[in-house]
Amino acid sequence: MSQDAMNEPDTTRDTVGVVADDLTGAGDCVVQFARAGWRSHLALGQALPAGERTAVAVVTDARPLDDDDAARATADAVRSLASAGSQRLYVKIDSTMRGSVAGQVAGALAAWRDQVPGAFAVVCPSYPALRRTVSGGVLLVDGAPVATTAAGHDPVTPVQDSDLTTLLPGSVLVSADGDARTLALRLAEAGEVAGTVVVDAVEDTDLEHLADAVALLGALAVPVGSAGLAGALAPRWNGGGERPEPPRVAVDRALVVLSSLNEVSREQADELLRAEPGTQVLVPDPAVGAHEAVTSWLAGLGPGTRPVTVLVRTPEPDPEPAAKPTARPAPAGRERAAQAADALAELVAAVTARTHPDAIVLIGGDGARAVLARLGARSVQVAGSVAEGVPLGHLEGGPSDGTVVVTKAGGFGTPRTVVDVLANLRSYCSHQEVNP
Repeated sequence: MSQDAMNEPDTTRDTVGVVADDLTGAGDCVVQFARAGWRSHLALGQALPAGERTAVAVVTDARPLDDDDAARATADAVRSLASAGSQRLYVKIDSTMRGSVAGQVAGALAAWRDQVPGAFAVVCPSYPALRRTVSGGVLLVDGAPVATTAAGHDPVTPVQDSDLTTLLPGSVLVSADGDARTLALRLAEAGEVAGTVVVDAVEDTDLEHLADAVALLGALAVPVGSAGLAGALAPRWNGGGERPEPPRVAVDRALVVLSSLNEVSREQADELLRAEPGTQVLVPDPAVGAHEAVTSWLAGLGPGTRPVTVLVRTPEPDPEPAAKPTARPAPAGRERAAQAADALAELVAAVTARTHPDAIVLIGGDGARAVLARLGARSVQVAGSVAEGVPLGHLEGGPSDGTVVVTKAGGFGTPRTVVDVLANLRSYCSHQEVNP
């Protein structure tokens, strides 16, 4: 690309499409656009919200798939977004590179090139606010190579290498030196040859510099990253509108749904029980139907009792002999995970129907997806966040229409994160926004 072919960033675009490999990541990403003035939706069905200055996130559930299946799922989602009018594309991946990232990038490019020939991917999963950074092409978590951290032995999608160019075969690392225009030209030259380029970012200012360059390249550059890069890009793509008003309802009773088996989220659940000893805990039991289980539980509480916090969680996995982690779960493992998510969703739907919580906090993408489908919601209108990486909005459609909903990925945060989220949520919705 020549300098003459590269114009100032186009701020007239009306629609951004976000394609994400799991639900909590989709919410965490699209809230970045809400902060920049875009009308932001997490779509849960076939009908995609539309309108001027709209950002729409769709979920592929591609993270645990093999690369071929992930490519097909991602390509289908990108084509749907393009057909609905998306003129910019953002590919949201896990900030620790878990799952089928190579397949997702390949599928996104194959579909986007139908309308933007020569498009290439710019990959940077850095999210400094959550201590994910990229240096020398190596992804670090808290300063350690990602494969040596909890993500390296994730129970579903372990990360077996820390070098992004190894995780993305055929990609090349591009230096971020120079001003934005110089970087944009360097990205375009490398993208024309390799198709996928990797860029370092250690600080938020590095992401802002990269976002300036990506904005100069227009639709030709397909940014691939976490919510960190999305947050830098959203104002540069210029939603140009006022921020949506976040939910302002009194939140007292919260239903916390833990589907993630990540050790981080399990520690957070344990801390919640220590901090709020009155928390009621329910676990799906295949021998007892969801409605029967909830009826029995409520009867045991006594008439008129309204628990402040209810935790619905998946059962602890049975211990298994240690084995070398594989890059993808076996099909039988995926089927069991899907069955567990469905059982959890049935129990959550029964609890919701009987107790009508003020807010639902969903931890873990697969379970969140199953729960929202079971509740019949068609989308979540995302408007703000109660902590970094924890978006907030309200359900649209279904019997729980209007209910405040919060989503959080299972694999990040401190043991206190869920406790703090609940405290912030109750303060946020009753008084003022905690994390604008």
